[in-house]
Amino acid sequence: MLTISNAEVIYSRVILVLKGLSLHVPEGKIVALLGANGAGKSTTLKAISGLLKSEEGEVSSGSIEFMGEKINNLDPEEIVRRGIFQVMEGRRVFEDLTIDENLTVGGHTRKDAAGFKRDKDLVYDYFPRLRERRNQLSGFLSGGEQQMLAIGRALMARPKLMLLDEPSLGIAPLLVQEIFQLIKKINAEEKTTILLVEQNANVAFSICDHAYIMEGGRVAMSGTTEQLKSNDKSISGLLSFMCLLKAKLSFAVSFSSINFLIIFLSQLLSTEVIKYFKRVVNSAVFSFDIFLI
Repeated sequence: MLTISNAEVIYSRVILVLKGLSLHVPEGKIVALLGANGAGKSTTLKAISGLLKSEEGEVSSGSIEFMGEKINNLDPEEIVRRGIFQVMEGRRVFEDLTIDENLTVGGHTRKDAAGFKRDKDLVYDYFPRLRERRNQLSGFLSGGEQQMLAIGRALMARPKLMLLDEPSLGIAPLLVQEIFQLIKKINAEEKTTILLVEQNANVAFSICDHAYIMEGGRVAMSGTTEQLKSNDKSISGLLSFMCLLKAKLSFAVSFSSINFLIIFLSQLLSTEVIKYFKRVVNSAVFSFDIFLI
């Protein structure tokens, strides 16, 4: 369905972000794009959806093909009409509009009134919380509810390919699980292909069929979920992408942030390492450096 071949993306004609990126998203599948901040994940989605121009970026070489047609130079509105819709990082709902009005905006390119109404009812079926509050201003929703609205707004465009940028960002863990299971359900029932950008590897692996791990604007590793889960090298690479290794990090971290770090590390590291981090958390706020030798 979607194929990126040796794509390079440059910002302001100076900053090279994607450096020969190649990946393939099969129709009907969920594909995850993993990596640290700055790896080029969001840039990849913007290159697909045509939003690079708004940030003085461009695909300087290589190609992006959707359904067999090159879409590198198309405007964002034309890309939406062809069936690609991006859910931006941070949700980006229209806070001064109601939930129902946000959904209406999502389907503004459509001309089939009956299908429009049917799909709005479908969104409310997937997200009952939104139906209960359909006339409430979106700015008063929780982060998780806004994420549900952002996904629902995307569904109103009847996308063939949905691009999801960090859907777990800033959302309570219980809601993250609920939202990801709904993403999986939408993929299964609506046959919507999904390209998912995520830093939370465990939750991404719980729903995706295939994953690419990015580093420095390139694909460092790829494979099926089962292959990557069973590959110790991939886990080590993922840790480096999470900025825990491969670089010196100097920063102040709050008690709650370290608790989150412990939960994440407990899935991947030895008991001895986890005990060490727990001992460090005795102080509420501290600074530390990590060096890779």
